[in-house]
Amino acid sequence: MIDDSALIASLRSALGNHAVLVDDPDMAGFVEDFRGRYKGRALCVVQPANVEQVALVVRHCAQAGVPLLPQGGNTSLCAGAVPDANGPAPVIVSLARMRRIRHVDAVNRSIEVEAGCVLKAVQDAAAEVQCLYPVSLGAEGSCQIGGTLSTNAGGTSVLRYGNTRENVLGLEVVLADGRIWNGLRGLRKDNTGIDLKQLFVGAEGTLGIITAATLKLHALPTHHSLAWFAPVDPQAALRVLGLFQENCGAQISAYELMNERQLQLVVERVPLRRNPLAQRHDWHVLVELSDTRDGAEMDECLQQTLEEAVGAGLVLDVIVAANDTQRAALWEVRHSVTEANKGAGVGLTTDCAVPVSAVPAFIEGATQAVREIVPDIDIVIVGHMGDGNVHFIPMFTFDAWHGLSDAASTASALRRSVNDVAYRLGGTFSAEHGIGQTGLPEMSHYKSPVELAMMRAIKQALDPRNLMNPGRLVP
Repeated sequence: MIDDSALIASLRSALGNHAVLVDDPDMAGFVEDFRGRYKGRALCVVQPANVEQVALVVRHCAQAGVPLLPQGGNTSLCAGAVPDANGPAPVIVSLARMRRIRHVDAVNRSIEVEAGCVLKAVQDAAAEVQCLYPVSLGAEGSCQIGGTLSTNAGGTSVLRYGNTRENVLGLEVVLADGRIWNGLRGLRKDNTGIDLKQLFVGAEGTLGIITAATLKLHALPTHHSLAWFAPVDPQAALRVLGLFQENCGAQISAYELMNERQLQLVVERVPLRRNPLAQRHDWHVLVELSDTRDGAEMDECLQQTLEEAVGAGLVLDVIVAANDTQRAALWEVRHSVTEANKGAGVGLTTDCAVPVSAVPAFIEGATQAVREIVPDIDIVIVGHMGDGNVHFIPMFTFDAWHGLSDAASTASALRRSVNDVAYRLGGTFSAEHGIGQTGLPEMSHYKSPVELAMMRAIKQALDPRNLMNPGRLVP
């Protein structure tokens, strides 16, 4: 074992003084989450430039018995990417300098990238060779590939392309003892034993540090048809989804639901955002079709399906994007929800997923459950209805939040009440945000002893000293 000052000195010797941050002002953006809700302390922040330097950092920390916290873009909503305020101060390993696009294979439809690459940069690199990396979310301009892999990020295209896990072909990982596993294969089929890469996708850095990935690319859609409409209620929105699935099949790439309160917050708090429809409605849906073929037939499918829905009394109002500018403006409304909610108050974001058929029942049940605890609570809802993932957000004004006698207990009770509804409907409390710190009580509550035992066994096998992002994921 070596002391902290000796560890910092050895890291500086190996990486250079510029790559090891120790002063509080320099570390401020790394020890606090982007919403300012969670803040901890770190021994230092290291910024390695390549996988060999990451391995070196891990070996030094393992020798010193100091925990490590891998960090990407720090956009976590569940305190998964910032240190705890208690316990041993970790070394934060920021992958931000590791942002090379190593290789693009348009024929194989794969791209090899380092973990520090911003998601939008990967999307753009794929588009340059007429391919699509389909994982898309509101934070894509700042979140990093390593973080999306570690949380198995979802987003707005899961309905068609699946979540991050389904778009990974291979990984490069630094293990807890400093060894480097090179699993960067670009294969669709590799049946040589346990699929090791899937151990690290969604593991939140608790088993090793992902340093690079080979990602699956798809054909780049050249035509899009998008509409924004007001369904009568969530049940009507579900029925309209069924119509689109029957009429348009695999062309559906997004089906996003939000309530009026969510849209109102976006319009009020984000510049240049406006209600797409002429009047206010209780519910809103953004639906998009995409294809690589001529768009005329797809446009007709969108139009006819919406006309059918209006004729059946399921839709109250609708607007169809007439060009790419209007399409982008409608997507900007959808992608502005996190920015809007951050400034509106304290939103207790939940991340439940239920069977798609149960989404209306979940919304109704969760609404009743939270209002039994706080009768006048404001409720913000935004969700990926096409894959059953609904972010049901009890929202407090800042004054109301600070006026609570026990805010932490109230927050826990509200979240648990929402999660209980999802669980009764065959759902989960975590669909795409990860577990982090805030989800640990829910893991203990909902996961069976057998599941927890299996996860702990894997953790023990790969990180027996519990140095890799301890206090996350596994209770």
